Amino acid sequence: MSMTQVKTLLEDLRLTGMSQLLEKVIEDGKKESWSFMESLDALLQAEADWRDRRRLETRIKTSKLKRESSFEDFDSTAKRSLTKAEVREIYSLKWLDDGRPLVLVGQTGVGKTFLAQATGMRACGAGKTVLFLSLTHWLEQEALARGTGTYLKFREKMIRPDLLILDDFGMRKMNTVEAEDLREIVEERSYGKSTLITTQLPPSHWAEVIPDPVLAEAIKDRFEGPGLIFKITGESYRGVKAKKLAVGSKEQ
Repeated sequence: MSMTQVKTLLEDLRLTGMSQLLEKVIEDGKKESWSFMESLDALLQAEADWRDRRRLETRIKTSKLKRESSFEDFDSTAKRSLTKAEVREIYSLKWLDDGRPLVLVGQTGVGKTFLAQATGMRACGAGKTVLFLSLTHWLEQEALARGTGTYLKFREKMIRPDLLILDDFGMRKMNTVEAEDLREIVEERSYGKSTLITTQLPPSHWAEVIPDPVLAEAIKDRFEGPGLIFKITGESYRGVKAKKLAVGSKEQ
């Protein structure tokens, strides 16, 4: 059987990783005098690695994360209240493994969304399913689902992922139906799944955007009790970036 035939057969068997590295493994095997089992092990590892990459790509694609942010790119030079220990705690994902919620509170520009997206990417890399939505987008989808009679499908979509990220909570007030739907989803997710919220409003002020005080208290309690809440104050990330660009242009 020719090399082309072998690769075609591997593709037909959906062993794409093996097919892509077959020639390299054969070449390396000849150079290193590998045994049959060593060559087979290399091919199997190539297939396993390829499938891991594909699964990661799929998780990232379905997460709706807007950018591939990472903790390594988080600007630690900006003067912020978030400590290294707190960043490590978020990075560890132990809270996610435990199904605890996380709230990042801070004004515009302090890096809440960046940190949330970096956390989402980190979770994808750890084999977790993630869904990222701005609260405005969440409300649009909720209204569409209500209007088209597909709310149960929408609710299941919100409950399913290991990590649901709602960005910019509190940017507009919610009506009673929206608040009840959010409460229901948060309640369902409280059994072993994590919800991450970025907001300018600390939980104690959520009643300002949730008109029903009972619903506001119910939602708040799902985060304040079991959750991690980090308040981020300090320099705006955009301001720090602008300063660096200005310094760089002067040096040129």
